[in-house]
Amino acid sequence: MQTDSQTLATFRAEVQAWLRDNIPANPGFLLPQSFMEVGSEEQLEFLIAWQRKVYEAGYLGMAWPKEYGGGGMPQAYQDIVDQELMSHKAPIIFNVIGLGWAGPLILQLGSEAEKQKYIKGILTAEDIWCQGFSEPDHGSDLGNAQCRAVRDGDDYVVNGSKIWTTFGNYAKYMILLARTNPDAPNKYAGLSFFLAPMLIDGVSTSPIQKITGEYGFCQTFFDDARIPADCMIGAEGEGWKMAMQTLQYERSVDGGQASTYKFLPIAMADLLDTCRAITRDGKPLLDDPIVQDRLVQFLMEEKSLALMKVRGDIPALCTDYPFSLALSGKLVATELFRRARQYAVSLQGAKGGLYVGDDMAIEGGQWQRGYFNNFSATIGGGTSQVQANIIAEHVLGLPK
Repeated sequence: MQTDSQTLATFRAEVQAWLRDNIPANPGFLLPQSFMEVGSEEQLEFLIAWQRKVYEAGYLGMAWPKEYGGGGMPQAYQDIVDQELMSHKAPIIFNVIGLGWAGPLILQLGSEAEKQKYIKGILTAEDIWCQGFSEPDHGSDLGNAQCRAVRDGDDYVVNGSKIWTTFGNYAKYMILLARTNPDAPNKYAGLSFFLAPMLIDGVSTSPIQKITGEYGFCQTFFDDARIPADCMIGAEGEGWKMAMQTLQYERSVDGGQASTYKFLPIAMADLLDTCRAITRDGKPLLDDPIVQDRLVQFLMEEKSLALMKVRGDIPALCTDYPFSLALSGKLVATELFRRARQYAVSLQGAKGGLYVGDDMAIEGGQWQRGYFNNFSATIGGGTSQVQANIIAEHVLGLPK
C-alpha cells in the first residue's frame, strides 16, 4: 500500500472523520487516564466495547499480519491513527499488555500455533493479558524472581506470587517469568517464560487500591497451579532473554505494537489553558513572566520529545550515541509529564489540596489525579532510577 504524503493525508482525514462520528459520549463515570487505572466492571466493559469498535473499523493492529487478524499495512497508517486518537482525546486503547508487549513478542519469537491462538483475541479484546514479572520481595531485581515452575509430566506446577499485575483480576492470560531451575549457574539462566492461563485452579488475585482511591493493580497468587508445558515460549532457561525483549516493547525501545495509545494525554496546551483560567491579583497566571518562563521550558521539552522519534529514524543524526534516543524515551517522557502535572497543582494555591469529587476543585481535580497516577508510569517498566542506570551503562559506557 502507498505511503506517499498525499495518500497518508487522505487517510488521516478519513480517520478524523470517523473519530468525530464515533468517539463515545461521556458515560457518566470516571474513565481511566491510562491502562493502569481500570478498576471497575463498568470501566472494563466500556473500554472493551471501544477497542472492539476501533478494531472492527480497521484502525487497530493495522501493521500486524493479515493472517492473524491484523491489517497487513505499513506502520505509518497505525501511527496516524494513534496520533489522531491522542489529539481527539479519545478513550484509551486499554489491552496494552497484549497489544504492546505480548503480541509483538509472539509475532517475533512465537510459533505459528501461538500466533494463530493468541493474536486475534488480543486485537478484539476478547483476551485480556496481564504481566507476571515483579514480585513482592524483590523490588526492581527482576532477575531474582523466585516464583517457581516445576515440570510434572505435561504440565508445570507454579507456586509463588507476582505483584503490580495490571488487569490481573480480569485477564485470561499472563506473560509469566518463573524460575524453573534454582540450581542454574546464575540467576538469569534458571528462568523461563510462559504464556500462562489465568482462569485455572490455583490462581487467585487481590486488587490493590492506589493513593488515588482507584484500582488497577493486583497481587497474583499461584498455589499449585498447573499450566500446560506447551505454554512456554522459547526453551526452558531462556526466560531472561524473553523478558528483556518484552521490556524493549514496554519501554518503546522496539516498535511493533498494535497501538501506542495507552495514556490519555495532558499536553502543554492544557497547562496553558489552566494558566489562563487561574487568576492572581485579578490577572491570569499566564500574564506572570515567571510562569511564562516555566511554561516555555515545558513547551520546549514537549517539542523535543515529539522530535525524538523523527530524529531516531535518521541514522546520520544518531551516530555519536546510536541507542540514546530509544533508551531515554520512557525516562524523558514520564518525568516530563510528572513535573508538568506537579507544576499545575502547585499553581492552584490552597485549591491544590482538593481532589476529584470536590465541587471546588479546579478542572475537576484532573491535574491532581494525573500527578498521582503518573507515578505508576515512572515506576512500571523499570523505575526512573533504573532507566537512568541503563542510559549511563549502555549509552555513556559508565561502569555499573
